[in-house]
Amino acid sequence: MRRDEFTEIRAFLEVARQRSFTRAAAKLGVTRSALSHTVNALEARLGVRLLSRTTRDVAPTVAGERLFESIQPHFESIAAGISAISALRDRPSGNIRVVCPDDAVELVFRRRLPVFLQDFPDITVEIIVDNGFTNIVERQFDAGVRLGEAVARDMVAVRIGPDVSYSVVASPAYLERRAPPAIPQDLTDHNCINLRLPSSGGLYAWEFERGDREFSVRVDGQLTLSNIASAVDAALDGIGLAYVPTDLVLQHVEHGRLRRVLSEWGPTFRGYHLYYPSRRNPSPAFSAFVDAFRYRPRE
Repeated sequence: MRRDEFTEIRAFLEVARQRSFTRAAAKLGVTRSALSHTVNALEARLGVRLLSRTTRDVAPTVAGERLFESIQPHFESIAAGISAISALRDRPSGNIRVVCPDDAVELVFRRRLPVFLQDFPDITVEIIVDNGFTNIVERQFDAGVRLGEAVARDMVAVRIGPDVSYSVVASPAYLERRAPPAIPQDLTDHNCINLRLPSSGGLYAWEFERGDREFSVRVDGQLTLSNIASAVDAALDGIGLAYVPTDLVLQHVEHGRLRRVLSEWGPTFRGYHLYYPSRRNPSPAFSAFVDAFRYRPRE
């Protein structure tokens, strides 16, 4: 069906339904004369009068009534189909795959994810924990999560959390056995819980700063782990010192289960960012996800 034919039939259906050119024109958003011209063109093309016009009334003729009854259901089906597509637009759906460090699950997603899933019941979220520098394009993730400093420049980066400070913590039992370190260099005399980097295979060097000074210390210890949550558990068990995000252990510190050391040397990093390729064309579901987790500082 050509565009002009569709317009003519839609015009006829609306006039037949409204029994008025004036009301039908208002419904369709056109002038009365333009609507009359469109219906006249349809009647001329079919070679039959479809509407009986008087000064007071407009009514379908026998031919017009037959045409109305035969094509009206099809137009209603078209309208229903369009409404269904609009509903999908208004109610995003689909699967979102994200890769992130294990501490980001606790610090960023755990609090806000239940609300998001409740607000968008047709969206499913898959979060893969990986503390390495995962190639999100090769592994077909929609997005990844990294601290701001670690996001590649060719990626779109959306901040999803506040700045992240790091602390060195240990259990009271461990600190009863060993004198707390006074400066970062004292860590070489302590049993430190190391973190193995999946990407390089090396051990993470603990980073410190004080004033304008920034430096790293490579530590030793009996235990090496691959994720931060396990390092927190090991510190709680009294195994040694752990280097972890402050917010991750704040409750343990407040309740006396852990103690902070070297507090004045703790560094702060730009918060976690959700990143994805700049060439990506976001789906409604992904756009809703980004907007829901976008960091909005409290005023």
